[in-house]
Amino acid sequence: MKKENFKILFVIKSHKLNNKGVCPINVRITYQGARRENATGYFVQPKLWDSKRQLIISKTSDALNTNAHLELIKQKIKNSYLSILLETDDFEANDIYLKYLGKPLKESEFVVKYFQKYLDKIFKLIGKDLKLATWKKYNYASIQIIAFIKFKYKKNDISLDKINLQFLTEFEYYLKTEQNQCQSTINKAIQRFRRLIKIAIAEGFLDKDPFVLYTAKKVKKEIVFLTHEELETVEKAQISQPRLSLVKDLFIFCCYTGLAYNEMANLQKQNIQVGFDGSNWIQMKREKTQRQISIPILPKAQEIIDKYSNVDNLVFPSISNQKFNSYLKEIAEVTGIEKRLTHHIARKTFASTVLLYNDVPMEIVSELLGHSNMVITQESYGKVVQKKVSEEMKKLKLKIDRTKKSEQ
Repeated sequence: MKKENFKILFVIKSHKLNNKGVCPINVRITYQGARRENATGYFVQPKLWDSKRQLIISKTSDALNTNAHLELIKQKIKNSYLSILLETDDFEANDIYLKYLGKPLKESEFVVKYFQKYLDKIFKLIGKDLKLATWKKYNYASIQIIAFIKFKYKKNDISLDKINLQFLTEFEYYLKTEQNQCQSTINKAIQRFRRLIKIAIAEGFLDKDPFVLYTAKKVKKEIVFLTHEELETVEKAQISQPRLSLVKDLFIFCCYTGLAYNEMANLQKQNIQVGFDGSNWIQMKREKTQRQISIPILPKAQEIIDKYSNVDNLVFPSISNQKFNSYLKEIAEVTGIEKRLTHHIARKTFASTVLLYNDVPMEIVSELLGHSNMVITQESYGKVVQKKVSEEMKKLKLKIDRTKKSEQ
C-alpha cells in the first residue's frame, strides 16, 4: 500500500456544533490526490478530539465505544481499498467508498478498449462505406493514443471519463515533443480521436465533451501551384523520352480536371459521358470523400484523352504514384521550373490557375474539386482569391492613373 496514494483521515466539523455541544466526525478518503469525505454518524466535543492520534481523549464508555467504531470503519475502508485493488488499477476515492458501503462500482468504458471496438466495427464497412486507407488512419490514431497512455499514465488503458482538456493538451504536447510530429499531422490524429469521443458522448459513456474548450492550433498552408506561365512552359516542353512524355501529359490532364492520383489512375472510359450540354464530362465518385463529381472536360484535357484512347478499359496507361512523382522531378529540371512538382500540384493548379484566376466562383470550384463542404475550399484557396483581387485592384489603379493623365 502506497501511503502517498491512499490515506484515511478522521476530521471533525467544529463549525457544525449542535445545541449539545458536539460536532460530527467525518471520514476522509484520499487516493491519488482526490478526496471523498462522508459523515461517520458519530459526534464528539471539539476539545476532546485528538487529531494527531485520531481518537477521542476520554475514558467514558461512549468515547471508548466511538473510538472502537472509528477504528472499525478505518479497517473496513482499508479492506475495501485492498479488494478493489485486486479487481482493477483504474479507480478513484469515490469507488473505494462505494466498495466500503457494499454498493456496485460505477461501470465505465475504457479508452483503448472502446477505440478497438470502434475499429472492429468500421472494419466491416471496408469496401462498402469505407476505404481501407481511412481505417488505417483511425488505427494509427489508436496506436498513438495507446503509446501516450503508456507514456503518461504508465498503464495499458484508462477510463473514458478521465478524458478532459488536460488530457487533450498533454496528448498534443506528447505528439509534438516525443513523436516529433508536425501540427497538421497532430490535428488529424486529434480530429479522429474527437470522432470517437462524440460517439462515446452519444452512447452515454461521457457526460461532458472534453473538446468544448479545446482549440486546435491552425496550420498556415501555403498553396503551391503552377502559374499560367509555368503551366504553359510544361505544355510546350518538347520531351522525347516516352516515360516522361506520358507523365507530362497526365500531369497536364490533371491540371485541367483536378483529379487526384487514384482518380486519374482508375479513370475508365465509362466515366466519360456526354453531358446535358452536348460536351464530354467526367462522371465518377471522389476517391477521398466518395462524393459524386461531374467535371466538364476542357479542350486541353480532351486532347490528352484522345491521344491515349487505345488503352483497354482504362483511359490512361498505368503508372505508380511513386514513379509518377519521381518522373515529375525530371520534368521540372528539363523545364526549369524550380517548384517541387508532385501530382497534387496539378490539382492545386486546376483550382487556382485554371479556375479561380479565370473568375470561376468559389462554390463551383468546391463542387468541381469534390470537397465535402465549401469551408474546406475557402480555407485552402482563400489567399489565392485575395491575391487575384489584389492583382485586379492594381490593374484598376493603373487604369485610373492613365485616365487621369489623359484628362490633364
